[in-house]
Amino acid sequence: MDRNGSFPTNIADISSERDDALADVTIIVCSSCRNEIGSDAHPRAGALLAEDTRQAASGEGLRVRTVECLGNCKRRLSAALLRDGCWSYVFGDLNTASGADLVAGAKLFATSADGLIPWRGRPDSLKRGLVARIPPLDMLKD
Repeated sequence: MDRNGSFPTNIADISSERDDALADVTIIVCSSCRNEIGSDAHPRAGALLAEDTRQAASGEGLRVRTVECLGNCKRRLSAALLRDGCWSYVFGDLNTASGADLVAGAKLFATSADGLIPWRGRPDSLKRGLVARIPPLDMLKD
C-alpha cells in the first residue's frame, strides 16, 4: 500500500511456474468495488479483497487479476473465476477477507472433471454469492 492508502497499479499479478491444473484458473477481482455502505474511501474494499486474494493465492500457481468494474454493484464486492473451455462464475456479496474462499473455489474448479465448480466443498460465501454462471462459447447453440 502506498502513502495515500492505495495499492500501486504496478503490483505484479501472482502467477507461478508450476505447470498444473491451478495454472488454468484465473481469479478476477473487481478492484473498484465499494464497501457495504458505499464509501469512496481509498483503498477501496475491492482493492483490499484483491490484495487478500493475492496473499491467499501466493505460491499456489493461480493467476489473480484485477478489473476496474464487473458491473455487479448491487451485490458489492465481486469476483469471477475463469477456466478455458469451462463455465465462468461471477460472485458477489463477498467481503475484504474472502480471498481464501476464492482460492478454495479456484482449487475445486481446477480439479473438476466436468469444468463446473462442485457444490459440495464450495465455501458458503461462494454458494450464497453466486451471481451468474456463464457457458463457454463452444457450448452455445444457435
